[in-house]
Amino acid sequence: MENVVIIGGGPAGLAAALYTARAGLSPLVFGGSPPGGQLTLTTEVENYLGFESIFGAELIEKFRNHAKKFGARIVDENVVKVDFSKRPFEIYINESFDAAFLDRLTLKGPRRLSKNGHLQLLSRSIIIATGAKAVWLGLESEKRLRGKGVSACATCDGFFFKNKKVAVVGGGDMALEEALTLTRFVEKVYIIHRRDQFKASKIMQKKVFENKKIEIIWNGAVEEILGEKKVEGVKLKILNFKFKILPIEGVFVAIGHRPETELFNGQVKTDESGYILVNQFMTSVPGVFAAGDCVDRLYQQASYAMGMGVGAALEVERWLASQNTTS
Repeated sequence: MENVVIIGGGPAGLAAALYTARAGLSPLVFGGSPPGGQLTLTTEVENYLGFESIFGAELIEKFRNHAKKFGARIVDENVVKVDFSKRPFEIYINESFDAAFLDRLTLKGPRRLSKNGHLQLLSRSIIIATGAKAVWLGLESEKRLRGKGVSACATCDGFFFKNKKVAVVGGGDMALEEALTLTRFVEKVYIIHRRDQFKASKIMQKKVFENKKIEIIWNGAVEEILGEKKVEGVKLKILNFKFKILPIEGVFVAIGHRPETELFNGQVKTDESGYILVNQFMTSVPGVFAAGDCVDRLYQQASYAMGMGVGAALEVERWLASQNTTS
């Protein structure tokens, strides 16, 4: 059976893959389909140490190649089911790729089809690194202009909007924090909120109200993001009947993130929002660890997720040694 299976192919999962591979554990990584996580949706990255500028997809490819160099085996496939109620742990994937490819992976131990046709694999330990996704507005124009002026991370992309006018959509702590971050770079920030008051904490509201670079548009909803090749403005509906065109060059959607943890419902403990609860990277199930944005509800940064992946890998190595079960 496998020593460690890593579920997730973003910065946390690939960092864990590198460290467990160097420890001789020959990790099997399910990178997802499509692989790479949120970083692959990021155009230019300027805040990852050692790279003054690099495309997100290129950075992920470097991570993958580095992990592979030391023996990590990466499958760009989604895990469809897990069973952590017994040991060894059971992982199921779709029987959607050929057996010859599986043989080339040199999977450890037997594999078999379950009753529903899924391929079952066994592992002594698990690292969950499935990440989180930004919640978007659901507009076609938003999807088309993502990475061309539409973003969900002011820390990642604020620098690209120096001396420009931008908008933040949302009314919670996350939205207000994004707006305050942007004021370090931009000429003006509009906060567009669908209600007539914020749900953010009082201290965050006070900071926003006192900042002269921020203007608030109450009772506003974004109907459309304008522009063909880049953001040129937004069409707003005010109080459900009045329309307004707001000329801006950037839109930051800050209405929340959703951890990708539905697969593990009932398997490990989570908080009320679905983020996995851990103690030294171990979940409520001994031998099952978690790292990255599926755990972290505060920072949502690639470098921080990578550090968590390293921590989870080191804890897995120690745990397996204590169990005296590696092969």
